[in-house]
Amino acid sequence: MASYAFSTSSGSELSTPRSSSPHSSASVASARSSHSSTFSAAKCMSVSSVRRTSASNPMSSVDLSTIEEALKMANLDTLKGYCQTTYSEVHQETTTEYISQEEARGYQVLNQPHWNKGTSFTPEERVAKNLTGLIPHVMEDSEKQVERALKMIRTRQTDIDRYLYLSTIKSQNVDLFYRLLMDHAKEMMPLVYTPTIGDVCLQYSTLYTRPEALYISIKQRKSIRTILRNWPYPQPEICVVTDGSRILGLGDLGVNGVGIPIGKLALYTAAAGIHPDKTLPIVLDCGTANETNLKDPLYLGLRQKRISVAEQQEFMDEFMEAAAEVFPEMVVQFEDFESEKAFNYLDRYRDQYKCFNDDIQGTGAVVLGGYIGAVNLSNVPIEEQRLVFMGAGSAGVGVAKQLVEYYTKRGLSEQQAKDKFWLVDTKGLVTKDRGDKLAEHKKYFARTDNNGHQFRTLEEVIEYVKPSALVGLTATHGVFTESVVRALKASVDAGGLGRRPILFPLSNPLTKAECTFKEAVDWTEGTVLFASGSPFSSYTTNGVTYHPNQGNNVYVFPGIGLGAILAKASRVTDDMIYTSAAALANSLNADEVKQGLIYPRIDRVREASVIVAREVMKSARREGVSTLPEEQWLEWEEWGDVALDRYIKQHIYDPML
Repeated sequence: MASYAFSTSSGSELSTPRSSSPHSSASVASARSSHSSTFSAAKCMSVSSVRRTSASNPMSSVDLSTIEEALKMANLDTLKGYCQTTYSEVHQETTTEYISQEEARGYQVLNQPHWNKGTSFTPEERVAKNLTGLIPHVMEDSEKQVERALKMIRTRQTDIDRYLYLSTIKSQNVDLFYRLLMDHAKEMMPLVYTPTIGDVCLQYSTLYTRPEALYISIKQRKSIRTILRNWPYPQPEICVVTDGSRILGLGDLGVNGVGIPIGKLALYTAAAGIHPDKTLPIVLDCGTANETNLKDPLYLGLRQKRISVAEQQEFMDEFMEAAAEVFPEMVVQFEDFESEKAFNYLDRYRDQYKCFNDDIQGTGAVVLGGYIGAVNLSNVPIEEQRLVFMGAGSAGVGVAKQLVEYYTKRGLSEQQAKDKFWLVDTKGLVTKDRGDKLAEHKKYFARTDNNGHQFRTLEEVIEYVKPSALVGLTATHGVFTESVVRALKASVDAGGLGRRPILFPLSNPLTKAECTFKEAVDWTEGTVLFASGSPFSSYTTNGVTYHPNQGNNVYVFPGIGLGAILAKASRVTDDMIYTSAAALANSLNADEVKQGLIYPRIDRVREASVIVAREVMKSARREGVSTLPEEQWLEWEEWGDVALDRYIKQHIYDPML
């Protein structure tokens, strides 16, 4: 667009864009000269104005936002400058007195979620407990309460919103929460645990409204016994503890990782019937290496870098000693510790305390249970099975070791069994001569038969090994590409007609899965034997519907915990873990076998847990670690599984509102 310079004048001649004058050429020249001079003057004024502004305001060239951010971070770091080498002990002057359920009246009942039954209180209970008028004048059964809750859950727009609504129910009416979870396991479990729990942990400090766990800080390490005794429910039977250092595939989340023990223990109750009063979630706060958390003004954990590994070890020693003293009958399950610590803690404590690690042993057992079924359906003989693992962390190595035991129990030597496994990490095939310093837990599977050749990619390893099975525990979405999966199928097809590849992308949550179920079906022309860590939907193509398997640890860890508790096991042995896998493989019904499934349907998880718990108890007896009276075992050995199953079912929680 053209621009014009206008000026006022006392003379009678005024030049405008539309004016016509016999002196127009001169006028235009004059206007141009005037415009040029005006622009130059304005430019000079602008420069001089900036100089004057800079001179009068020296802060104009300073990046204030950077300084403000630095000041904000300095104000958040409330521990800066302290040098703590000793820790004080908390001395509580009084003990907490809790009213009993029998004595509770009115809102004392309604405010205690373990006692509150909502609109299911009978007329007699309302009178006896002074509840008249405090709840609507209607009496409903559990089905009606579940119906109302389901309607509300299904109107929520996101899984986080659904999780928060479920948490509200849990904070008000525990029986209703678990009735929902038990009766609608397929729909509710993904909301309570994976995949939703990953997003919950990322936002835990923002979403926090009430405590649901014990929070034990390294700053209060001398007060662990006091903290444990502050837990309001006496004599817990199962504890899930984490330090938040490796939450799912999300890394170090610090105290935000407490969502994992909370969710995990909900599954112990829903899947195995361990009473919610007997569960204890714990997070050990040792600081965090997560810069996002350290910069978050709402972060609930210690705002400091994670302490040294040696000091974390001392803290863990103190915790285990205190837990065994305060709650001697409690089974401790380790959860989501970073790999080196996970293996170290398991080896350090397994012979002294009642404990196990679900990431290592539970994941190994559930994958083994599915692998047993997959091998039976693959038409690949055991002697020709070869397995490639993409991922050599605690879960990957733990799973591989469980599968080694599968082969040794079938007559192979340990070395022969170990030779069936090739582990791959971010640097390629794990070998002894790769040139880097291998983590201790990787050395067991490090290959020595590579003749000096290093295989840097998964594709190269598959071409070299020609495996029958591919297992993913990398927490890296899409690492099982089309070329990788098709190469797996080609190596299996080369062995003969009718053979089927085994593909287990096990990383959680779904956003970290190595491939999707649809991709696996399409890239193998429907021949794949598939199991994932998080749930996928069934997939229909060319008129055929394919059903995915979910290798969810919920099939084994609740049964392991329940079996160890009911057997009063002094420790959790390797045979108890292996037995849980074998029991899972044998828990499928005829319809599930007919559909080619390798795990029971998730709505049968409680039935499977009873079977797993029974076999774990029998293993504890064989291993000599059950401390139950001899007379009890003699009775079960006389009457068999029917009697033991009856005993288990008599001791599990089944809320009837």
